[in-house]
Amino acid sequence: MYESYYGFYSKPFQLNPDPSFYFSSRGHRRAMAYLEYGLHQSEGFIVITGEVGAGKTTLVRSLLQRLDASKVVAAHLVSTQIDADDILRLVAAAFGLPAKNVDKADLLLQLEAFLVKLTAGGKRALLIVDEAQNLTPRAVEELRMLSNFQLEDHALLQSFLVGQPEFQRTMQSDHMLQLRQRVLASYHLGPMDSAETKAYIEHRLNHVGWKGDPRIEPSAYDLIHAESGGIPRRINTLCDRLLLAGFLADKHTINATDVETVVGEMHEEQGPSTVATSLAARQENVAANLALPQILSDPQALARLVDAGAGFHASRLEERIARLEQLLGIAIGLAVESGQADAAPEARKEGR
Repeated sequence: MYESYYGFYSKPFQLNPDPSFYFSSRGHRRAMAYLEYGLHQSEGFIVITGEVGAGKTTLVRSLLQRLDASKVVAAHLVSTQIDADDILRLVAAAFGLPAKNVDKADLLLQLEAFLVKLTAGGKRALLIVDEAQNLTPRAVEELRMLSNFQLEDHALLQSFLVGQPEFQRTMQSDHMLQLRQRVLASYHLGPMDSAETKAYIEHRLNHVGWKGDPRIEPSAYDLIHAESGGIPRRINTLCDRLLLAGFLADKHTINATDVETVVGEMHEEQGPSTVATSLAARQENVAANLALPQILSDPQALARLVDAGAGFHASRLEERIARLEQLLGIAIGLAVESGQADAAPEARKEGR
């Protein structure tokens, strides 16, 4: 709807993962480096985790586009609640092998023969399991068993496990020791910082032919980052609504007030937790132990907090809520900056 109004070729902030929009933030570059390292090693597991909407699937699809099909045969498996009885069938099917009405022993024989043939032909097999947090421990163990396939001293299968942070808890359980010993590298893909959020937004806009219309003021970028927490999918959701609101209001400049208005509307429609997780929510443990005296005793930190609170006279309730959340986020950030060094020894003391 707003694409033609602003002269875009297509929607810049679609929610479906599209590797053509891949943005190489510091975190994404490092995650990609781990994946490429895994490809070079041709054995074991690489584990990538990240919050919902952090860009994991886009990262994987970008990697798949880069692969040389004459050298690597890749299978991309998106898991749901898969147990051990089904995981082998899905792996076989992902590699194009018949799996229906085939018992486990025959499935393993088929997979091994397929992998041996690939390796003998000078190719490598890569298995990527997305949404790995949905795998049961028994299913993860079946994947580990597949890593035992070898031809002489060459591993036949390289596996990437990509999932949400809870998959790390699965990995740390006692019965996953053998799998952990097969993990070459593990990386958690975190949120983008404020500068990266701005660059990410402009990257996606430029990809669809943005010529500076609409103009986005610096204060708007800052608030978008604060509201989205630097998570790509949340940024996309918010920016898409901002552009729609700009089109409906016939606006060619987006400022902080516009962001606050749209965020207020989204809070009313969906509830705060589905719009963006604030710094308070993302660091609830810090908030629970917020060292306000440290902030108040730091003149610079106090001045920043006072400046941030200037203008807290909004008449509309949603504006007050948005502003309060922003202030709370700043306060938590200041607490982290001022008290992190002191908090660590205290935490160690309490853990004794």
